[in-house]
Amino acid sequence: MNHPQSPETSPEPLAPGQRLPESERKEFSPEALAEIQAIMAKYPDKLAATLPALHIAQREFGFVSLSAMKAVARAIGIPEGHVFGVATFYTMYQKAPVGKFHLQVCTNISCALRGAAQLLEKVCEKTGVQPGHGPSPDGMWSVEEVECLAGCGVGPCVQVNHDVYDELVDEKKLIEVMEACKRGDYRPWAH
Repeated sequence: MNHPQSPETSPEPLAPGQRLPESERKEFSPEALAEIQAIMAKYPDKLAATLPALHIAQREFGFVSLSAMKAVARAIGIPEGHVFGVATFYTMYQKAPVGKFHLQVCTNISCALRGAAQLLEKVCEKTGVQPGHGPSPDGMWSVEEVECLAGCGVGPCVQVNHDVYDELVDEKKLIEVMEACKRGDYRPWAH
């Protein structure tokens, strides 16, 4: 049986979490810990804070690495396995580094019927990045093809970091948004 291994490690098989890219950061900032504590205070069961804590981890670490998952578990006081299961189940948590501006293009049927495939091609052409192939060499862009951004009546939809564009998104609008990103008019993925 073949088990994925890292070339830097022993020939022992790696657990799934050990196959994920690792972030430089290993701990939350004091401000992030305070934010997580405030969220936990809102719920009678601390497990309910897992999703928002993972969002904070993604913001702090840039993506949800194994270190980020362990930091969430420590911050909330819950098992690491629970956090790992939640983080790997949801596609909204990036498990690998993304660009400063992460562009997601919906190619589900409603958006597909309104030109999403062509828009995705334009996004890839303009950024020089293919979906799922990590950030551009300058770290500015990453691209992801997604199933739905909840704008089925007005697509095609594009999401840049956490901002959704869902009305009349065409090549002209795409260029406007990308130029605004370059100017610094949008908050980068992680800050």
